Amino acid sequence: MLALRLARGSHPLVLMRRLLVAAASAGVGFLLLCTLGHTAAHPHSAGAVLRLLWCFVPLAATVQFAVAVARTDPSTRPRSGLSAVGLGPVKLSVLAAVSTAVSCTLGSAVALLFFLHLRGDLSGLPFDGAAADLLGADASLPVAAVLVLLALVPVAAATASALALRGRPSGAARETDDGGDLVPAEEIPAPAAPPAGLPWGVALTAAGLAVEAYASRGAAGSPFPLPGKPDATPAWVLVGWTLTAIGLATAGPGLTHLCGKLLQTVRPGAVRLLAGRVLMDEARRIGRPLGIVCAVLSAVVAAFALYGTGSRPFGPLTALGAVLVVGCTTATLLTSALEARQARAETARALLRLGAPASALRAATALRAGALLVLFAPLTWAIAELAALPLTP
Repeated sequence: MLALRLARGSHPLVLMRRLLVAAASAGVGFLLLCTLGHTAAHPHSAGAVLRLLWCFVPLAATVQFAVAVARTDPSTRPRSGLSAVGLGPVKLSVLAAVSTAVSCTLGSAVALLFFLHLRGDLSGLPFDGAAADLLGADASLPVAAVLVLLALVPVAAATASALALRGRPSGAARETDDGGDLVPAEEIPAPAAPPAGLPWGVALTAAGLAVEAYASRGAAGSPFPLPGKPDATPAWVLVGWTLTAIGLATAGPGLTHLCGKLLQTVRPGAVRLLAGRVLMDEARRIGRPLGIVCAVLSAVVAAFALYGTGSRPFGPLTALGAVLVVGCTTATLLTSALEARQARAETARALLRLGAPASALRAATALRAGALLVLFAPLTWAIAELAALPLTP
């Protein structure tokens, strides 16, 4: 009940983010149900497991987006006075998990209704049974399997949100040295250590590209196993893409920290110094979403290089999955940037009180965005070219 009361009184932008989580959950639930319908209609199909594995890519992107939304939710932000009324870090993480589960369950319910409507199981509405052949309307669906598939996104998103928010600082305050007002402990500046995952990320990315190149040798049919194209394709290609994505996500914080360090080289001015220091401090927060966006965009570029100019168009389920993955990863990056902005809001106000011009802060923001674009855009293109090269027939 508390989660519902907080949802009713939330800011419209917070409600919009929760609705986006529900929409993403509905898309993933619909993909899972489509996979179940296809398997029920074609029980001896060889590509059933591969179709299900492909569904976990948008599922992971949706869970990541749900966690990012939960982290930026003002109602779950720790404050010094909430522990006195029994809302400590553990209770706030449970509250975030419940709110996330409610949004994802709403999306799963919409996915079920939409799926049954397109199959023709629900009549009396427009487009009733419009996709009966595609969704396997002739075969009956096991109720237990439907419930398990629809529960995947709410359970995974709620669990991930609870774990992500449980380790967040509790907002404990301590007194300043001069006897002034109380200052939150997490707002006292401390130099951030450089992330240690860059070598592992590079190694995983190289291993993923090597697995793709090896698995695509002598493959029959299409070398890139897109869902909706059940050719005789090696599942190891998907493993290679997964390793590449994990590697880029692992290397993202280190690359972001390196980008901030390079901004401060060769006699930096105040703007470059501020932009570089902020990038180094926020490397862990925005580096991993940046690496995942890099992996997703490289996959999109490689897929268009393989299929965009050919006679084999993308299927509707492939298009839905691609929209979910690209949309959720991009929204996660924007949400993480919003979280970073909220974290440094007090520092920005302090700089303005000290006389720093607002134009300098805007210039530092633009410089950070430009530096990240200069670093990650060529990296995305290079990964896409290396990934598509061994897959080209």
